[in-house]
Amino acid sequence: MKISIITATYNSAKTVRDTLESVKNQTYGDIEHIIVDGLSGDNTLAIVAEYPHVAKVISEKDKGIYDAMNKGVALATGDIVAILNSDDFYNDETVISLVMSKFIKTAQLDTVYGDLLYVNPDDTSKIERVWKSGTFQKSNFYYGWMPPHPSFFVKKELYHKFGVFDTSFRSAADYELMLRFLFKNNVSTDYVPYTLVKMRSGGQSNLGFRNRWRAHLEDRRAWQHNDLKPYFFTLLLKPISKIKQYFIK
Repeated sequence: MKISIITATYNSAKTVRDTLESVKNQTYGDIEHIIVDGLSGDNTLAIVAEYPHVAKVISEKDKGIYDAMNKGVALATGDIVAILNSDDFYNDETVISLVMSKFIKTAQLDTVYGDLLYVNPDDTSKIERVWKSGTFQKSNFYYGWMPPHPSFFVKKELYHKFGVFDTSFRSAADYELMLRFLFKNNVSTDYVPYTLVKMRSGGQSNLGFRNRWRAHLEDRRAWQHNDLKPYFFTLLLKPISKIKQYFIK
């Protein structure tokens, strides 16, 4: 089975090398790495050009990161699709082999997810948050649960069947997509109890009250958009549930 890994970039010269190295070093053999660039004005594309493992590169104006992800999905020829952002990187060289072994073992399996570490943006050896996803239970969505999107691996056919990222969302299109796949449409999934991805901390949706409130409204709209009704406390628990991530070792 082939896996397509999509990386959206825009002026990512400071971090994209870590992303590229982590994909290049994977032990799994059949990987298609796709770079979707938003017309970077720095050295991003020059750095990408140093890595012959990259299968496809496009650089053109887009409508944001979710539009770039959709372009990547359209270009992907793999059986499985992964999204790895340009400031994220795989934990070690075995990650893709671990994930793909799940899909190969169970032909009917639709998605796989695992754990994620938030690391200091300047010193990635320093762990700031630990996101342990835990075994899947559909009802957990009612209690603010979601898997970390960079550790979420999807059969490409699901994008054809259930749709791609909804670009009307500014920060919650990944949450809406996982809610649509896992909760509304009951696709099958399996959990890898292992850190798959390291992410540099500092995401926009978590910076400041205004951004957190905007994210809250988008989370609510994700449920409404799918004709779903959360519990009255569901969307309050979603950010609260992240607090414990700072205390897990």
